[in-house]
Amino acid sequence: MKQIGFDHQRYLQTQSEQIRRRIAEFGGKLYLEFGGKLFDDTHAARVLPGFLPDSKLQMLLQLKDQAEIVIVINAGAIASSKVRGDLGITYEEDVLRLVDSFRSVGLYVGSVTLTCFEGQPAAAAFQARLEQLGMRVYRHYVIEGYPSQVERIVSDEGYGKNDYIETTRQLVVVTAPGPGSGKMATCLSQLYHDYRRGVRAGYAKFETFPIWNLPLKHPVNLAYEAATADLNDVNMIDPFHLEAYGKTAVNYNRDVEIFPVVSAMLERIAGHSPYASPTDMGVNMAGECIVNDEVVCRAAKDEIIRRYYAGQVALKTGKGDEKQLRKLELLMKQAGLTPADRPVVGAAAEKAAATGEPAVAIELPDGRLVTGKTSALMGAASAALLNALKALGNIDDDIHLLSPVILQPIQHLKVDHLGNRNPRLHTDEILLALAIGAATNPTAEFAMQQLGALRGCQVHASVILSSVDRKTFQRLGMELTMEPAYQTKRFFHA
Repeated sequence: MKQIGFDHQRYLQTQSEQIRRRIAEFGGKLYLEFGGKLFDDTHAARVLPGFLPDSKLQMLLQLKDQAEIVIVINAGAIASSKVRGDLGITYEEDVLRLVDSFRSVGLYVGSVTLTCFEGQPAAAAFQARLEQLGMRVYRHYVIEGYPSQVERIVSDEGYGKNDYIETTRQLVVVTAPGPGSGKMATCLSQLYHDYRRGVRAGYAKFETFPIWNLPLKHPVNLAYEAATADLNDVNMIDPFHLEAYGKTAVNYNRDVEIFPVVSAMLERIAGHSPYASPTDMGVNMAGECIVNDEVVCRAAKDEIIRRYYAGQVALKTGKGDEKQLRKLELLMKQAGLTPADRPVVGAAAEKAAATGEPAVAIELPDGRLVTGKTSALMGAASAALLNALKALGNIDDDIHLLSPVILQPIQHLKVDHLGNRNPRLHTDEILLALAIGAATNPTAEFAMQQLGALRGCQVHASVILSSVDRKTFQRLGMELTMEPAYQTKRFFHA
């Protein structure tokens, strides 16, 4: 059974209470810049066992009668058709997804704001599309000298040019499809307009990582650096917090660097800055909800190794760079880790060496390791998946879960009709065959019942797997790493 290191229920209570306190401090109106993912924060779920991918959403539901959502999207991202790497959809498509997702759980989405608008035709078309769907849309513009020229920014020539976003509730959650969307600027623009209207309001920031009250080199904070290696974020002691209070707190370089500017803007807007440090701006209570530091540390170290392998594969496939990988290697050293600390790595390598073919290893929830080898019938990933289901159900290894009566027609379809040169069955095809067999084979049906137990299991492949196999493991909730090596020397790999 997976050990728990984070108290989900405590988090729902303490985090929502902290936000309520911050609303009260500002007289009943708060613009909350919401960083990270609300619906599917799988990184947090991995490094804080017990945290759920939608824990932040569940927390926000504690405040749903007070809250409304403003989604911001950079007009430049629309013009360039920027894509979310994890979902494979454009930022504008993700805005539509977010609206539907928020509404489906009862959260009120008040509007969408196009930031850095410069008349981009694609952005104007997206606005028209949203307005046809009944969504209010506002425009915020590029401000010359942003963010350094504070006097110009906080003036009629700066924030004053932006549309004022009409809001009706105490808590305005400002979120976006991804970084660089203009969440902070939107919050500060709103404060500028509110104070000009005589409305008292405040600004705060919600970020889960780095966790400010954990040590700088705590594995959870190192795992955050690994997760943002492509952005080159660096955790650091907040010097403003240390000077103001004599206490150490962890923040990251971008927030520390921009704090003097934000503080100056707040002073110009409201007459004073309510914050002495960037850490003060945050409302994150995640550190208070860690109940087993040993479990959390182990999970975070596992994540660092996974990120290291992802960086290697990204470089091999032309999607990463040397600098990013060097940073991941440094984080591995700082955490005292090597690939050997991931048990499935050695198991996959041993199986590949013994067979001379690609191999895959899976670590089950009880720590058992099962492997799969490449054969004429199926790839290593498919074999390992079937072997894992057998092991979970205590099904004898000699028992065949899949009948040739089912498998042969699938291979015939692949090769003779769909034009595939490789007759080996991928993981999705194996699962489909297993589902068909389960209709008449009780053992196959029992194996299918074990699929839920695969969630959270660790997987390692001795080669870069096909996109089909990678997606299957992802959909099953399994944590995959791969060696940065192709099975063949071809230029094109599906």
